[in-house]
Amino acid sequence: MKIASIVARYLLGLTFTVFGLNGFLNFIHQPPPTNPIALQFLVSVSESHFAAFFFAMQLLGGLLLLSGYFVPLALTILAAELYNILAFHLTLAPASIPPALVAAVLWVLVFLQYRESFKGIFSAKPATQP
Repeated sequence: MKIASIVARYLLGLTFTVFGLNGFLNFIHQPPPTNPIALQFLVSVSESHFAAFFFAMQLLGGLLLLSGYFVPLALTILAAELYNILAFHLTLAPASIPPALVAAVLWVLVFLQYRESFKGIFSAKPATQP
């Protein structure tokens, strides 16, 4: 399981690094979505420069995963990214959801290796400092 988690960490890190950089450099050209509402959403997000925040977080999370430092922080950042990616594909572009599902599975494989780091957030009454 540890080898699968390491491979998943590198694949997920590489994926988010490449797509985060693509948001700024646009080296992977993608056709516009066929759903007019999805197109309207993407145009408004990109023209308002709101997407730059998401691309920066993808790049940061991907680089952290590739480096192996602050992996729980990277997983936290990328969990929010994956939520938004999955929500977009489930509601506006369901035909293109398989890559998002693969990324989600990779995220889970990495999370399982680092789940001990998240133990405190799953307690109903967290410990407080005296």
